[in-house]
Amino acid sequence: MIIQRAIEDVANTVSRMREFYRPREPQMMLAPVDLNDTLQQVLDLTRARWRDMPQERGTVIRMQTEFDTGIPAIMGAEHEIRDALTNLILNAIDAMPDGGTVTLRSRAHLRPAGGFGDVAAPHVTVEVSDSGIGMTAEVRTRCLEPFFTTKGERGTGLGLAMVFGMAQRHSGDVEIESEPGIGTTVRLSFPVATTTTVEQREAAVRSLPRLRILLIDDDPLLLESLRATLIQDGHGIVIAEGGQAGIDAFVAAEQTSEPFSVVITDLGMPNVDGRTVAAAVKSVAPTAPVVLLTGWGHRFREDDEVPEHVDRVLPKPPKLAELRATLAELVESR
Repeated sequence: MIIQRAIEDVANTVSRMREFYRPREPQMMLAPVDLNDTLQQVLDLTRARWRDMPQERGTVIRMQTEFDTGIPAIMGAEHEIRDALTNLILNAIDAMPDGGTVTLRSRAHLRPAGGFGDVAAPHVTVEVSDSGIGMTAEVRTRCLEPFFTTKGERGTGLGLAMVFGMAQRHSGDVEIESEPGIGTTVRLSFPVATTTTVEQREAAVRSLPRLRILLIDDDPLLLESLRATLIQDGHGIVIAEGGQAGIDAFVAAEQTSEPFSVVITDLGMPNVDGRTVAAAVKSVAPTAPVVLLTGWGHRFREDDEVPEHVDRVLPKPPKLAELRATLAELVESR
């Protein structure tokens, strides 16, 4: 499970390398996240870096946890939060070449009102503290900039910028306290998910009717993976390998009593790409929902470049929770 989670997180990190400050997309689907559970996952993922490898060098890094029990869930993309916390722990370890202490904390609290008419809102804060070399005031003011690093060739300058971008997309905040020779504390604060928001999202997915879905891609592995997953959700699935095969299947279905409820198509396919598929689908059935899958999904939505005739753009491969929620939204809006 840990290895599988790590592999998935690497894929997510690569796909977001250029998106430090992109705003959260309106269609970005969030789910309840238990931050204590996520912190424990990150401890397991990074254990070799903070325990085994330092011991081999003859140094000791002590890991302390101060988790507030019973903290409420936040609404978030768990893999993004896990990426950010992993970056912070690795940074803390790098800041203690001779060993030291890393402390992880979580707590629930009421955040003071931000302005006139606002009320105090419940938040959950997590902190990663180290007893390392610390930062000067100049470094602290620049450390969130993309590609700024004090690690020389060992650093990319991407870690803290990605942490900042994640916080922005989750309506959260990043605070950094640091003093040379004393250490650094990075504090992430997130608004708490309301019960109404969570219940509405879960109810929408549960109420999703059985759909007849056309999957179009030139990648047989992805087609089979999505087909098996959606069949388990109770949907009827037809697959088409390639754009023209997909158009033919859609047109044929429109001439029967079993048209497709949704079309999910890849963007990059030889000869007939996803844009062409979407245009063909809408020319036959203007109200048929079309979901476009692409490795550049976030860029399309960031730059407001959703192709014509496309209802939703999702990154490829899509996250199951996001795909389910997208289907629920499209069915409801239709």
